[in-house]
Order: sequence, then C-alpha cells, then structure tokens
Amino acid sequence: MSRTALRICPLCEATCGLTLTIEGTRVTGARGDRDDVFSQGFICPKGASFGAVDGDPDRLRGPLVRRDGELREASWQEAFDAVAAGIRPVVERYGAHSVGVVLGNPNVHTMAGALYPPVLIGALGTRSVFTASTVDQMPKHVSSGLLYGDANAIPVPDLDHTGHLLLIGANPLESNGSLCTAPDFPGKLKALKARGGTLTVIDPRRTRTAELADRHIAIRPGADALLLAAMTHVLFEEDLVALGDLAPHVEGLTELRGAMADFTPEAVAGACDVEPAVTRALARELAAAPTAAVYGRIGSCTVPHGTLASWLVDVLNILTGNLDRPGGALFPQAATDRTPRPAGPGRGFALGRWRSRVSEHPEAKGELPLSALAEEIDTATEEGEPVRALIAVAANPVLSAPDGARLDKALDSLDFMVSVDPYLNETSRHAHVVLPPPPPSQSAHHDFAFNTLAVRNQVRYTRPAVPLEPGRMAETEILARLVLAASGMHGADPGAVDAMVVEQTLGKAVTEPHSPVHGRDPRELATRLDGDTGPERRLDMMLRLGPYGDGFGVRPDGLSLAKLLAHQHGIDLGPLRPRLPQPLKTASGRVELLPAPLAGDLPRLRKAMTERAAGLVLVGRRHLRSNNSWMHNVPALTGGTNRCTLHIHPEDADRLGVRDGAPVRVKGAGGEVTAPAEVTDGVRPGVVSLPHGWGHDRPGTRLTHAATDPGVNVNQLLDGSRLDPLSGNAVLNGVPVELAPVTEKLTALT
Repeated sequence: MSRTALRICPLCEATCGLTLTIEGTRVTGARGDRDDVFSQGFICPKGASFGAVDGDPDRLRGPLVRRDGELREASWQEAFDAVAAGIRPVVERYGAHSVGVVLGNPNVHTMAGALYPPVLIGALGTRSVFTASTVDQMPKHVSSGLLYGDANAIPVPDLDHTGHLLLIGANPLESNGSLCTAPDFPGKLKALKARGGTLTVIDPRRTRTAELADRHIAIRPGADALLLAAMTHVLFEEDLVALGDLAPHVEGLTELRGAMADFTPEAVAGACDVEPAVTRALARELAAAPTAAVYGRIGSCTVPHGTLASWLVDVLNILTGNLDRPGGALFPQAATDRTPRPAGPGRGFALGRWRSRVSEHPEAKGELPLSALAEEIDTATEEGEPVRALIAVAANPVLSAPDGARLDKALDSLDFMVSVDPYLNETSRHAHVVLPPPPPSQSAHHDFAFNTLAVRNQVRYTRPAVPLEPGRMAETEILARLVLAASGMHGADPGAVDAMVVEQTLGKAVTEPHSPVHGRDPRELATRLDGDTGPERRLDMMLRLGPYGDGFGVRPDGLSLAKLLAHQHGIDLGPLRPRLPQPLKTASGRVELLPAPLAGDLPRLRKAMTERAAGLVLVGRRHLRSNNSWMHNVPALTGGTNRCTLHIHPEDADRLGVRDGAPVRVKGAGGEVTAPAEVTDGVRPGVVSLPHGWGHDRPGTRLTHAATDPGVNVNQLLDGSRLDPLSGNAVLNGVPVELAPVTEKLTALT
C-alpha cells in the first residue's frame, strides 16, 4: 500500500518542497508540494526524478575497505578501525597539516555536510583544506568579506519586487539559481517581465535565460570585470551615483571614483567586444530604474578577475542605491543564523593568513585552492610535509579540479585515503576506505547554507521519509564517527560530538551580552533541547538562539524545533528586509568600497584592457537535468540536451572544417580531449563550450549508466596554473584552446 511523505529536495539550490509517493520503503514518485511555504508546488526534472536518484542500484550499501590492493565489503566497525589506523599515524608522525580534507559540493545539500566538516577540520587542526568553492564561488565570498567584513554576507536580488534585473555570467533557467536560492527562478523572471520590468543578460552564450531577456550582450569571455568597471566609470562620469539611504553606511566613494577613472567604455570596448554606447546605456538604465539589482554568478566568478567582477556587481548595486532596499539586493536572515549582534565595528576579513606549501597560494576563508591539491600531494619542498593522507567528503576532484590526470596519479601515492561517498567514482576508487551515506529519502533535511541565500525568509525541516535501512548508517553518524576516528577518539560514543558542540555553543552564548540566554546556566539550557537525535538537538539550539528564536523561553512566540515540526510545510518568515548596518563586520563598521586587496589588483585589470587572446576560447555550461558530476548515473537525467558535446559557432566550424556531430580534438595547456561537435549559433564566434562534470571512463568505478556515455572531462584541458590571485579560484572560462577534426594534427599552444 502506498503512502506519501514530505521531503525538501536536495538536488540543487532551489530547495523545493516535494511530496513523495512511497511503496513500502521505495520512493516511486515525486511531485511538488503545493503547500510548501517557499516553493508552492514548483518542481524541476531533477526533483521529479528523486525516486530514481534515491534508488540508483549502483549506490553502495555498506563500507568498503582496501585489502591486498582491492576494495572489499566490510563491516562498519572494520571500516572505522581502518580509518583510525590510517589517519592517526600520519598525524602523529608528520603533523596535522599532512592530512588534507576535501569537501565537495553535495555537502551544502545535506544536514550532515553542514554540521560536521567544520568539527572535523577543527579536531584535526589541519590547514590543508580544499573545497569545491575554489572552482565555483570563492570570489564572491572574498569580495563580500572585503566589502562587508563577513565572507558569508552575500546580498541576493529581490526577485519578487525588482523592476530591473541585470544578470552577468548566470543562467538560472538551467541552474535553477546559485548563491540565490529561489524556487521557480524561471517563473520569477517571467513575472518580472509581466509587471513591466526589464531583464538584461550578459553572457557569451545565448542561453535559455538570454533568450528570455529584453537585452542580451554577448560579451567576450573573461571580460566581465572590465565591463562592470566601465559601467561604474559611467555612473561617476555622468553624476548618476545616488547612494540614498546607504550614504551613512559607506566609505571610500572618492577613492573608488579615482580608481575607476581609466576604465572608460571606449578603453574596455576591444577587450569586451561591447560597443561603448551599449556600456553607457547599461549604466544609465540601471541608474534610472526605480528598483534594480545586478546579479553575477559562476560565469563571472571562474575567470581571471573573478573577485573584482564579484566586487563590482555589489559596487553597482551600492552606487545606484539598490543595496539593502526592497527591489534591489538584500541580505537574507536565516532562522539558524547566529543571534544578531548590535551594529558596530567588527574584526573584518583577512586574506592570506597562511599559504600553500608549493606555490604559496594565499588562504581564503580558511581554504587553499583545489587546483593546488595535486601538487600539495606529489611535490616535495623544504617547507613542511606534503599531504600524505586525505579525507574526501562528497567530493570528486578528479573530475572537478583542473588536470584530473595528475590528481588521479597523486591520489594513488597517498599513504591513506578515506572517502565518504555513495558511489565508487573517479575519486573514491582511490580510497583505502569508502563510507557510503544512505539515500536521501532516509535522511532528515534542513538547508543551513541555502536559507542564508534565499530570496524570501522561511524555515523548513523534514524528517526521513523512509526508515534507515538495516545495515545502513546515518550520514550524520558516519561523519561523527569520522571526527572521532581522525582525532584520536576512536570508539567513543558518536553522540559525544554533538554534545561537545552543544556545550561549546551554549557556553559561549551565555557570555554574550546580546544573547537571549546571557547569564543563564548552559547545562540547564542543554537539558531543555528537543529532538530525537543529536543533529535535531543542534538544530533546535540554533533555532532557539537565532534571530527568530524563542530564546529558550524569552520569546514565547519564537521558533523552536517543536514549533517547526508542527508546521510540516514550513514557516514563512516574510520578505527580505533592509538590515544595514547590522550585518557589517568591517573594522570601520561601514561598507568599505575600496579595500586594499581589491585596489591592489586593479593594475592587473588595467593591463587586461590591452590584452586579447588570439584564437578560440573555452567556456563551460550547465544542464537543467544535471548538477556537476553527481547525476550522470541516472538514466532519467541524461540524454536529450544533457550531452557532452562541443558547442561551436558555424563560422568557426566552417573555418576549421568541423562538421556537426563529427569528433573534434580540443587541446589546452593541461591536455586534450575529443568530443562530438554540435554546431550552433548559440555561442558567439570565437567561443566554444563544453559542459563540466563528465569523463566517466576510468576503470575501477561502479557507475554503470554513466560509463555507457562517459563524455570527456573538460577540466583536463587546464593545467591548474590559471587562478584568480585574490580568491585562488580556478579560471575555467575564457581559456585559450585549439581545435581540429580528429583527422588533423593539432599544433602546440604558444
């Protein structure tokens, strides 16, 4: 007999509410939850395929431990014994930094991934931390840290109320939004146009989002920061700067005007391939709109000046008075945010507190560039020990990092590796121990990260839709036991990890004058926490201490886990509201428009005005039915337009003798790949495009469906040397490449 259960979708950043149909313990269907306070019934093809993702027969059902060179099934006890025996000797002999931690994108889609990796890193004491952020959004974290003093203070466009939206390097009709959590992003863009608003898209590809736009600017890849700087120049030159209510909260306006003096529309036109008149029109329209927001995403982050581009997105919102006002770009307030502190100066944000051992890349937000992982393993220096052991949690850097072939070899040289992953994939196949989490239907769900980026304040929580299958272990327990095994406490009760966090958090909260529990007994507060599990107790604590919380009885109408459980479709906390100056944590307590690290990088941007790569450049792309490399093993989410083809403009195809559907060899600084050509005017001349996340052709994996159409790994075209220097983010777009039909010989890159 079938039943239904609610579940928040974990398959992309939109976090839509689902209603699952369940037969026994198997998910047989998924539809949108019409009563969900946030998504209101919207669902995309990924959400509709939840059952197929959940029930993929290639998912590992139990741990694997390497014996005599082969990964073999083992008990959980054997697996964690092996982890403790593999990690601790490395720490004790070579030091904490010799253990690397790699965190993949799926961590932000699970409760376990949000709650336990920070504890793991802290317990190890390692600085060798690498995440998917440095092949994605790290430039935005760095620019926000420098502007606002908090790397996680990221304003999002007020999609429901803006009258003018400018998107640069973003394709939300296929990504569903990113660093902007918005169910039915396509519907919100259509509603913007229906109410008379304007949508402008800046992208070298004519994406589905660009086709919806009132104006599409086919910029040359990698020139985003130059165009935004020129728009900033126009605002100053034509006296269009109007800070409005922001004025008391902003410093550095005069200095910024001087810094932008050289970036005229005429000066950047050649590098951007955008006519000066168009640049001036973009700036004037933005300034004239009653409400407007500029939003940039991965296309403007994964470029040589990604941090400057991310900074200038916010600069344009600030200079037009659109930051922190309805219809502009506002700071969300998540229910699990820390208790808001009084406005005033903070510690600010620092870059480069330590550097990578080999290439001396500066740390950003506690992380080193993922591009540097291979060299940190395989290169000896006099400065400290290489990474000798690796803990990979929901990460597949062999596909996501540049030069996967080098990393593939480096992983084989490790003394020990443990991978937390449901699949034996291109990375986890190297592990000595694989710890597989259960399918998502068997896990509880709350969006800690994405609610800090949501276009409407709300809070939702769903308990497991299906009981934990015998022989499985909850992902939260897996990570708690991993913390214990890696930190020398193997064998302790995994609940001790949650208890420790509760004790530390409440112990600090009672000492803070602005906290609702100031001066109270933390042990007594801990006894009042609700929840069936340690993670639920931690969620309850965060809700009660948070901006909407009950303060452990101080505000009887406030949030708690019990109240949230009574609202199975979530609780609407209202539209985004102005919050300045409270979110600011800069040393001045104000928005610092021109911090020294950004000013120091502007000469490099000025030099780019006269640089232009000859030949073809490569950009990536994303498919609606895909999310990086995770979903290519699900038949329902592959095929059709979700294919690994090389998009090439007809003019370039004719010039190079490339035929539609024929194989083409693509060569970059890191290597070469061969992919079928797809001739289309959806890319501008001089630009080719390959999607990321493919390349499922390595032996030793268990990805049956993905292996039938493996595609190629676009990141193999990169050698890892091209980074945005401020953030350490890999340059994945605007990369020079050479092409030839497979029958012709490629010349070496110059």
